[in-house]
Amino acid sequence: MPARLHHERIVRSDTPPTRWLLLTHGIYGSGSNWRTIARKLVERRPEWGVALVDLRQHGRSEPGDPPHTIAACADDVRALADELGGVHALAGHSFGGKVMLAARAMIPVAQTWIFDSSPSGRPEGLAGARNTVLQVLELIERLPRTWDRREDFVAAVVAGGLDPSIAQWLAMNVTPDANSGMVLRLDPRALRAMLESYFATDLWESLVDPAYGRVELVVATRGETFGPDDLARMSSLPAHVHVHRVEAGHWLHVETPSTVLDLLATELA
Repeated sequence: MPARLHHERIVRSDTPPTRWLLLTHGIYGSGSNWRTIARKLVERRPEWGVALVDLRQHGRSEPGDPPHTIAACADDVRALADELGGVHALAGHSFGGKVMLAARAMIPVAQTWIFDSSPSGRPEGLAGARNTVLQVLELIERLPRTWDRREDFVAAVVAGGLDPSIAQWLAMNVTPDANSGMVLRLDPRALRAMLESYFATDLWESLVDPAYGRVELVVATRGETFGPDDLARMSSLPAHVHVHRVEAGHWLHVETPSTVLDLLATELA
């Protein structure tokens, strides 16, 4: 049974939307990471509403039943799209990008946006991750789940070797609990399963299938998401796949929000 996903609806107060964009986040994040861009987007494209989606095991969504896979996450999104109605586009960053690429085969949409997320599977899996994803996971596996104060969690993450800005961002997942002060709402076992599925899942075949609508593949040029094989395959993509290069690191929506906003506002189908 799909997990029921929390979502925040962003619309203009004076213009009811005629269509919806489902927009989701990367691992350890939440839909609210994209709130500022979503609010500015509906001002520029008032016919659109944006539903900011928390994936299973994130934010205020239901945790969902195992297995915690890309396919299960995509089915959660499919159920939300059925409930919401009028969904014309999907978008996701990083882990969420691969979820939306998988959901594209389940939901009849005109367009899917993939922000710095490779369709490739990686044989080396999570062990071969070259960024902070694995470092964060291993750290939260070691840290306690309950805390007296959010600041204590931040200090522990920084002491574990992560940048203070990442620590503050992760601390958004430390929330008040009626019985134990503050609790880290991330479940490391479920997150490890989700990440293992992310690296194991190859969706190039889905990406190049024109039956599921247009694809906007957004590449952060200073990121490390796309390997040499990915870049080689991008040189001969079918006409329905459009590649956009943004001068930024992996967190492109944080580093260059105006560029991401302009791209969405201009290219939404």
